[in-house]
Amino acid sequence: MTLDEANTLPEAAFVERFGGVFEHSPWIAQRVAGARPFASVADLHAAMCAQVEAAGDVEQLALLCAHPELSGKAAVAGTITAESAREQDAAGLLHCSHAEFAALRRMNAQYRERFGFPFIVAVRGLDRVGILARLEERLDSDRDTEFAEALRQVERIAALRLAAMIQA
Repeated sequence: MTLDEANTLPEAAFVERFGGVFEHSPWIAQRVAGARPFASVADLHAAMCAQVEAAGDVEQLALLCAHPELSGKAAVAGTITAESAREQDAAGLLHCSHAEFAALRRMNAQYRERFGFPFIVAVRGLDRVGILARLEERLDSDRDTEFAEALRQVERIAALRLAAMIQA
């Protein structure tokens, strides 16, 4: 799809097409649909991110909690979104060794207990070892720092998804 095509979609079709850019959070696409046309994919992304930033803590937390744990139960069961499955598979997360999987599950649980939302990282360009290292490193953060970092990672994931969906 081109940006011109995205700009001219009926609102419902726009939300359907771009509602998954931010995991299970179509409200973001809904809120920017009326701001079209966008001059670039970067402008569309910036408008979406502005909606996330303008949202309150409750909506932001819901957005973070909409993300699946990396190699978590949903990934193993095959119930994560197609986008998340592709992203996790490309990073090798769906092919962890038993030791890696155990470490990931243990640290995911520690992270969720400490911060109240799942560990989120844009996995493109990372491998299992790098992801595990980032998870371990971020467990030492305070909640405010980690909340902000998780939102940055969500925005990065959205940028990558938009770039894959819209031809430049």
